[in-house]
Amino acid sequence: MKTRAAVLNAMGAGTPYARTRPLTIETLELAPPGPGEILVRMAAAGLCHSDLSVINGDRPRPTPMALGHEAAGVVEEVGQGVADLKKGDHVVLVFVPSCGHCGPCAEGRPALCEPGAASNTAGTLLSGQRRLFREGGALVNHHMGCSAFADFAVVSRRSAVKIDPELPLDEAALFGCAVLTGVGAAVNTAQVRAGTTAAVVGLGGVGLAAVLGAIACGARMVVAVDLSADKLDLAKSLGATHAFNAGDADVVEKVKAATGGGVDFAIEMAGSVRAFETAYRITRRGGTTVTAGLPPPAATWAMPVTNLVGEERTIKGSYIGTCVPSRDLPRYIDLYRRGKLPVNRLLTGKLELEQINEGFDALHEGRAVRQVVTF
Repeated sequence: MKTRAAVLNAMGAGTPYARTRPLTIETLELAPPGPGEILVRMAAAGLCHSDLSVINGDRPRPTPMALGHEAAGVVEEVGQGVADLKKGDHVVLVFVPSCGHCGPCAEGRPALCEPGAASNTAGTLLSGQRRLFREGGALVNHHMGCSAFADFAVVSRRSAVKIDPELPLDEAALFGCAVLTGVGAAVNTAQVRAGTTAAVVGLGGVGLAAVLGAIACGARMVVAVDLSADKLDLAKSLGATHAFNAGDADVVEKVKAATGGGVDFAIEMAGSVRAFETAYRITRRGGTTVTAGLPPPAATWAMPVTNLVGEERTIKGSYIGTCVPSRDLPRYIDLYRRGKLPVNRLLTGKLELEQINEGFDALHEGRAVRQVVTF
């Protein structure tokens, strides 16, 4: 069958993307699902900094590549061996498929699935196959096993979680990345406890989801830190108790003064070394600093070892919010429907597929929190 898809042919295009057009809308051939795979008709796909980092070359991936990894849609066809999904089921895509058999999967850590990471890096599905082709048979790579900026996509069954069909699919799309990563960083990785204090540095869609996660955990103080006054205002409207501009030279001292020496848990979501350093410095003695931001691979940070030891600090990385998607995604959706996680307020715009380059300009310039392409 044929599908329209947003294809990245080369990384590193300059901005504005509205002019350089790094993503081209192409009509591709989409092969039917193989064993253990499903065909999904896309309903909505979110624009995320993880997509942007492939476009600008910060996270190199093989090209040409059909981008998009945060999405929700409807199952149209199932491949051989798929017995627990059927045509018409609503699903959210997860950007790391889990094989269920490797060491991390056996330990209950599917976000670290080794075959899933290998296939994502190679631009294939979990099976090692590619299902997208140009006219003439030239292969097109898959982005994180999803390639969701498209009318249709073939994905591994292990890249999808079935959801309640009553949840609007444009809202459901946010759960596949922003919510799993952000809320999960607070709930699973940091394990924020009721009555403690927390801070989030970097208030994109994932960072604001982490704010919601910390609030849902019962943190008595939630500190928001960002360069954007509008995002700080949004964080406070969502329930953050304090907001500080990251560009303020005294931001660390101000956070420490407001929290009595620093926060119990600081979560960095900006994807920069400077933001991570801020998060570390505002963490109290004995506290935990979590990072889910993804700076360029060559970025390093000089760790103050004596400080780490003498203050019994903990530093933790968080990928997909340390989530077990089949367990956590339904839980977070239920919290949303009960009014405990108002993630719909992160949705700041809807786009047509042909507007995707302009959408990434808005994301790059900080003018949007979460935009979704709807189909």
